[in-house]
Amino acid sequence: MLYIPALILFGVFIFYPLFLGMGLSFTDWDGYHQTKDFVGGQNYLRLLTDKYFLGSLRNTLIYGFGCTFLQQILGLMLALILNSKLKGKNIARAIIYLPILISQIIMGCMYYLLIEYSHGALNDIMILFGGERIAWLSSTNIAIGIIVFINTFQFMGISMILYLAGLQSIPEMYYEAASIDGAKRWDLFKRITFPLLYPAMITSVTINLIGGLKLFDIIRVMTNGGPGYSTNSISTFIDLTYFDSQSAGYASAMGVLLFTMILVVTLILNMMLKSREVNY
Repeated sequence: MLYIPALILFGVFIFYPLFLGMGLSFTDWDGYHQTKDFVGGQNYLRLLTDKYFLGSLRNTLIYGFGCTFLQQILGLMLALILNSKLKGKNIARAIIYLPILISQIIMGCMYYLLIEYSHGALNDIMILFGGERIAWLSSTNIAIGIIVFINTFQFMGISMILYLAGLQSIPEMYYEAASIDGAKRWDLFKRITFPLLYPAMITSVTINLIGGLKLFDIIRVMTNGGPGYSTNSISTFIDLTYFDSQSAGYASAMGVLLFTMILVVTLILNMMLKSREVNY
């Protein structure tokens, strides 16, 4: 009986908006008036030919998979370093984890003030040393790279903590037995450490991938989807479509597609990783 209040809250704040959004995705609605014209699957067919949405879809995959890949590499490297007998490792762990506690909006504002063209700190330093100002966010590829870097830097601490927990749960006797048999350091990592970290990897990949695929705040603050629409994710394009274009039905169709994509991708990756998981 104790779980009933939780189920009620879950239904009100999760299932109801989800099914409401699915219903709206089959309508032509401006988001404000009472009139909702049923259009069937026209909104979904429109997604297939909308170059701005397809560009946002490509960017979303870059943000999701790019950030997740880098976060796993950096998180695992940091976990391996900070799991050793290193002085000040507890302070280093806290410093690396600290950016997670900062709002993404604040993080985006901080980096925007750093790389802004006219008064950004980075350009001011370049001018001081005889260089020229660079419009960092005017190039699509550079802007996307900056967004990936910021999101990776802010949330790699999650991967680090998860991998640290995984490393500390591996019995020491495995390493001792392998060392007696003459195994080298790389063999220990390849044959023992890495396979036994799969549970931590599954959790880390899932959390980071979901966060990357629904990335919104940093893009909104740093580029607002620009230049043009070239750095939009699906989340930011939904925002622009709903409020700027007043096309709530079309925006709902994007939201349903984003939800479905995140669900399918995370389920597939989880199954792939779980199939290689080692029990011990």
